[in-house]
Amino acid sequence: MAPKPPFAQNAQIEHPKFGCGTVVSCDDEYVVIHFDDHGQKKFISSIVVPNLKKIDRQPPNRTKARRPKTKKAASSAE
Repeated sequence: MAPKPPFAQNAQIEHPKFGCGTVVSCDDEYVVIHFDDHGQKKFISSIVVPNLKKIDRQPPNRTKARRPKTKKAASSAE
């Protein structure tokens, strides 16, 4: 039986350098985390896991409101 990954998907963590983030995926080899202020980063599990601390917070809403697409004006080269 495979060992349980140290962090579940969507776990909220804090990294000493990158701050707060959300675990995107975690397995024996890699941890992928989306940090609030630094975007998504991929780490080697055996190196980063001892530096991560679970935190108690709600995951941030990462969906951004998109502006409606506008049609570009056709330029006429006469």
